[in-house]
Amino acid sequence: EQLVESGGGLVQAGGSLRLSCAASGRTFSSYVMGWFRQAPGKEREVVARINWNGGSTIYVDSVKGRFTISRDNAKNTVYLRMNSLKPEDTAVYYCAAGRTLYNYDLWGQGTQVTVSS
Repeated sequence: EQLVESGGGLVQAGGSLRLSCAASGRTFSSYVMGWFRQAPGKEREVVARINWNGGSTIYVDSVKGRFTISRDNAKNTVYLRMNSLKPEDTAVYYCAAGRTLYNYDLWGQGTQVTVSS
């Protein structure tokens, strides 16, 4: 079982990125998925969560209206579209899989997102 993130990079403030997380080894559609981030010197925080069929999503207040989480169960992939990026969005972004929206037991290795001012 593994999750592999991609799509991170360096972008200017106001720009956009789309992160992808490809899952293997488990029945992807049975799991909720989440995107988390951890900035240097800060605790990891949940950014967005999505239920098994994409019908329910939850966002942290700081990204509402700018980030969109989605999933394609046929491709075993979850996405995080990030628009209007700000320097404070700079962090390592991780995807995770779990049985509920509040418990995750499988994590990816992370992808770095750096937003320059």
